[in-house]
Amino acid sequence: MADSLVRSRFSDMLTSRRGAWVAIGVVLVVLVALFGLFGGAEASQRTARAPVDSESHQVGELLATFPDADVQSVLVVASRADSESLTEANVDSLESLVPALNSSTGSESNGPLVSEDGAAAVIVVPITVGEDGTRTAQVVEELRADVAAAAPGDLVLQVTGGPVFGADVASAFEGADVTLLLVTIAIVAVLLIVTYRSPILWLVPLVVVALADGLAGRLTAAAGSTWGLEFDAGIISVLVFGAGTNYALLLISRYREELLSAEDHRLALSRAWRKTVPAILASNVTVVLALLTLILAAIPMTRGLGIPAAMGLLVALAAVLFGLPPLLAVFARKIFWPFIPRPGVTPRQGRAWRAVASHVVRRPGTSLLSALALLAVMATGLFGTSVGLDQLEKFRVQSESATGLEVLSEHFPPGEAQPIVVVTDSESIDDVLTAINGVEGVVRAHPARTTEDGTLTNIMVTSAYVPSTEQSTNQVEQLREVVHGVPDADALVGGAVAEDLDARVGNELDLVLIAPLVLAVSFLVLLLLLRSVVAPVLLLVVNLASAVAAIGAGAFLSRVLFDQPALDLQVPLLAFLFLVALGIDYTIFLVHRARAEADKLGTRAGMVEAVTHTGSVITSAGIVLAAVFAALGVLPLVTLSQLGLIVGLGVLVDTLIVRTVIVPAIFSLAGDRIWWPGRLRLRSSSGESAHESRELTAVAD
Repeated sequence: MADSLVRSRFSDMLTSRRGAWVAIGVVLVVLVALFGLFGGAEASQRTARAPVDSESHQVGELLATFPDADVQSVLVVASRADSESLTEANVDSLESLVPALNSSTGSESNGPLVSEDGAAAVIVVPITVGEDGTRTAQVVEELRADVAAAAPGDLVLQVTGGPVFGADVASAFEGADVTLLLVTIAIVAVLLIVTYRSPILWLVPLVVVALADGLAGRLTAAAGSTWGLEFDAGIISVLVFGAGTNYALLLISRYREELLSAEDHRLALSRAWRKTVPAILASNVTVVLALLTLILAAIPMTRGLGIPAAMGLLVALAAVLFGLPPLLAVFARKIFWPFIPRPGVTPRQGRAWRAVASHVVRRPGTSLLSALALLAVMATGLFGTSVGLDQLEKFRVQSESATGLEVLSEHFPPGEAQPIVVVTDSESIDDVLTAINGVEGVVRAHPARTTEDGTLTNIMVTSAYVPSTEQSTNQVEQLREVVHGVPDADALVGGAVAEDLDARVGNELDLVLIAPLVLAVSFLVLLLLLRSVVAPVLLLVVNLASAVAAIGAGAFLSRVLFDQPALDLQVPLLAFLFLVALGIDYTIFLVHRARAEADKLGTRAGMVEAVTHTGSVITSAGIVLAAVFAALGVLPLVTLSQLGLIVGLGVLVDTLIVRTVIVPAIFSLAGDRIWWPGRLRLRSSSGESAHESRELTAVAD
């Protein structure tokens, strides 16, 4: 009671004539202060893909102790445009290119080395890499410019190799976050206009959420820089826009409903705020806690996403709860023009949803089996799904490094582009080389560099397999087995291919650890919100089934429509987390209302009433969130486009199938037992028959 009284006084103050202007002023001061304080923050660069305790990470740290550790080799791959063999004149022109490359890099290049079939050649060019992918990208672009300026006209030259892949990823994201932001804003704007059917109303929540996204971007960048977190800013932006818009839709929908019974728009807004805050808070807490479980992940990119994403959602929550209501109070009822809700006006929305919910409640068994059959069909997409993409498959759009690797693989051992690295005790070098050369698929292995004290030697191993393929990662496992068996060598196997292998293992461990924690968090929030054990268990099982179905369908569509042979390593875990946590959002929106209505009408009729009033807003929120995640497809990496496809599809399934059919059917079948061990307020042993009569009458109506 005291909590309700505090909420009532606060909401009345927040929406009052004077309080609204004071709240707007406070929000503006806070925004200006925080934007000024964190305006110069920059997000951390994406780098590490494997766990920090992995063997490949240890090799990376050891390599940093070698002389000229910042010097790495890239490859200039040459071929004829007509795919014919290189002529002597072509080779001579490549030899004349070497001095220009030496002058550009300040290092001695090696080559050209002509392939056995004579159709391609490669020049090995040492470059000084930058501290991160962005700086390395600048070095690579300068090299490419020099190559283009001195390139013979009858040859096609491409710069590729290990450092170039990372540089191309960094370059691909230049301007991509801005593009994602503009596409996201456009999507949200269009969908809000369609939802509200007002030329004015859509601007208010859009401005509030856009400011929240801008502030969240600066705060998360500062957090990433301070704590050394690695994360994708695009995902944070999508979460803020998606969740913030959903909260705004729920609040404004309830505000519109209250305006139909209240003459004073401020009173209506205050009531709407009080009645939606529990659901919005529960929704936000669920996703925030689920995201915070990522701090336990082994993969740096996964672990780094947790805290910034949680911060972004908290900013979105604060913006909608404290920034949106005062603006709505100032604009008053006329903001809904031309369809202004007034007391006595019969609402047009909800009739179709009432009809659907009534049909499901009357035939719950048939409805439930039909919906579950659809989820089962979607889940069959998991059959034949593999996880892990090689270097050529990770770009959604073609890159020069990937094209160069394709040419290299056709005419040279594919492992030339990304050699496997072995670091060993120098005294055991001969034994380690013997062990390495005994592994199938090793083209050659040779010592490259030694530490200044002579204790460690770096061995470069060229593989016959395309980097990051199954053959390649299996070869890394074999190499580790044989070099670990060399006495006193303390040999470790690393490099980009080994990092991919370690990333695969780390992502599998993260999925096994994080997925149960996400389910546990969701269960606890539902338990506290609904004061029931049965309902949270059933709802969580349904949500889990929906998530699995969405991942299966998304994997199938990725293979069939986009020719993507596998899911990227991070996609299963992140997709599962977002699908479960965000899916629980819509469960909370619906079931929180159903609980309140059940106390008046009974469980079955209360569910019909809940679907009637929330069907439109949940559908709108789901479409907005699905479209916002789909916007990730504008980014160049397959990882993000797959994540956007799966989560977008899953949100639509949650909205249109789970919340509309499956949940009402389950509640109808379970009846009041769904609230066990709690009880409905109106229910008593003496009044059970009257209660059932009222419930059946309400459903029939």
